[in-house]
Amino acid sequence: MTKESPVRISKKDNIELVTVYEVSKILNSSLDLHKTMRSVLNVLSSHLQMQRGMVALLQEDGYLQVIAATGMDQNEIAHGRFKAGEGVMGNILKSGVPAVIPDIAQEALFLNRTGSRKGKNKSVISFIGVPIKAGRETVGVLSFDRENHEDLRNFGNDVRFLSMVANLIGQTVRLHQKVAQDRANLMQDKLRLQSELHDKYNIDNVVGQSKIMQNVFAEVHQAAPSKSTVLLRGESGTGKEVIARAIHQLSPRRDKPFVKVNCAALSETLLESELFGHERGSFTGASQERKGRFEMAHGGTLFLDEIGDISPAFQTKLLRVLQEREFERVGGNKTIRVDVRLVAATNRNLEEAVAAGEFRADLYYRINVVSIFLPPLRERREDVPLLAEYFLQQANEENGKRLKFSAEAMQSMCACNWPGNVRELSNCVERITTMTQGNVIRKKDLLCDSDRCFSSIMWQQQNKRTVYPIVNATAPSAPPARERAAPSDEPATPMHAEEQGDPQKHQIVEALEKCGWVQAKAARRLGITPRQMGYAITKYGIDVKRY
Repeated sequence: MTKESPVRISKKDNIELVTVYEVSKILNSSLDLHKTMRSVLNVLSSHLQMQRGMVALLQEDGYLQVIAATGMDQNEIAHGRFKAGEGVMGNILKSGVPAVIPDIAQEALFLNRTGSRKGKNKSVISFIGVPIKAGRETVGVLSFDRENHEDLRNFGNDVRFLSMVANLIGQTVRLHQKVAQDRANLMQDKLRLQSELHDKYNIDNVVGQSKIMQNVFAEVHQAAPSKSTVLLRGESGTGKEVIARAIHQLSPRRDKPFVKVNCAALSETLLESELFGHERGSFTGASQERKGRFEMAHGGTLFLDEIGDISPAFQTKLLRVLQEREFERVGGNKTIRVDVRLVAATNRNLEEAVAAGEFRADLYYRINVVSIFLPPLRERREDVPLLAEYFLQQANEENGKRLKFSAEAMQSMCACNWPGNVRELSNCVERITTMTQGNVIRKKDLLCDSDRCFSSIMWQQQNKRTVYPIVNATAPSAPPARERAAPSDEPATPMHAEEQGDPQKHQIVEALEKCGWVQAKAARRLGITPRQMGYAITKYGIDVKRY
């Protein structure tokens, strides 16, 4: 029996095997095509002693463009652009056949378009270029230079090896093209759906692209066509009247009257006369017959704002009208029937008011048919830039100015808690446009930057007796997970480690360091009051640095 001799692998073959392995790993490591190609060229240059490698890919405009290179600067790479059939690179793209030039100085077709080979006339520079193919289609060119290469027989091995690498690159390019196309299709679908949703759930004079406001718009569009009573709930300044008008405009009653009444602005006697009307001589000063708001809104919509503030006695009178849609004028005995769609609004917690006996439960159930909650501005901060730009555009048109926000000013506005919500933001922008000098609104133009913002003081007063856990600085308005009352004249009792952990202490120290150990500034960064910051510093025993 003869013993088979072992297969011997040369050092050169081993280097090429290791190189292919490393190239394969790089090509599968990232979706950043430019970064991947640079890494591949660096590996090839290092292992095969080649200089000035290039990967050029076919672009949508039909040109061959260098996207990655080694041994060249960015300016030289930018000049690496060829037409199909132009120069050596263009010929490789057009023919799909490798090209070898032993001495580029003797080749008229070699353009040196990148200019990277200037000053290298003393050396004999050889050029090797192979097509990058995806299937049968040539999608680019891989090329390298070699200096003072005397062994012409090795050019065949170089072409074979680079062609192998080019095939791997071609597969990666095709994969990236497919991923890019799929991503483009997804983006088109997303834009189309957003456009459809915007058209479907858009409300005139209401700015809001946040998810929570899109849900509100959807609820408004769904509730508007019906005859159901709608209760709008939310803090003062969230835009309840605007939403009430939108419900009317989107309903079949849009061509009929929209009548509004602020229930909190009128006494019980005046409110009764305002809503139901009165007969001539029914009381002192009633010199003539007058229709009430219910009659004026016949066939349309009646908006009762601040309905939670009406007196218990008037609640009883209102309940009958809402149940029967009929009433008598003050001082009259003739029953009047009306066809009115009711939209009510309140900033009160009606459930608590019912539990406390301040609001009739039967009236609550009568008006709480379709309930729509309008979120405070601090819970939809992504809408702040849109609203600010909207109000700024209005103010610019009214005042004949061309102001615009700087990035730092807009960032500061987004960090504000806005206790007065959209109304406060509108007033803030109006003040800024009046007082700002120049055409750019900077952070120093905002009152909150100099601790002169009255709404900020009001917000602190609302929370001064509550110690909130430290929250993430990017969401200072998030509702506290736990509230802890603290005495007004002494620091809060330190909490146990189970209640307040070390990461929160780290947050405080980090904020203080970034703010130069100015406690008030660090407190604003974390979304807490200076008083709460003082409690936290005492609790954790933080050594405040003085400069």
